[in-house]
Amino acid sequence: MSEATFPGWYNFIKENHGKFISALEQLGEAVRQEGPLDEKTSHLIQLAAAAAIRSEGSVHSHVRRALKAGAKPEEIYHALILLTSTIGFPNTSAAMSWAYDVLGGEKG
Repeated sequence: MSEATFPGWYNFIKENHGKFISALEQLGEAVRQEGPLDEKTSHLIQLAAAAAIRSEGSVHSHVRRALKAGAKPEEIYHALILLTSTIGFPNTSAAMSWAYDVLGGEKG
């Protein structure tokens, strides 16, 4: 992912605390490689977790990463809709709107 796609705040932290962000990025890569799940599935799981904690930035990030890993918009929306009985409709709807921000109105 190029720096142009990172939010400004992330870039600020990266510029001012490079070792910290490098370690964070290495941790993310290490945990994705630790088991048998493919990259797309890993990002869909992380997307669900981001939605559950109502982290708009993380939802945006994992939608972008899931797309890069081959997820289709309908898979992203489905991963979020599946959360409804767990996190409730308002939280699911918010996460879907954040995914929509990244997907540019692509339908699921």
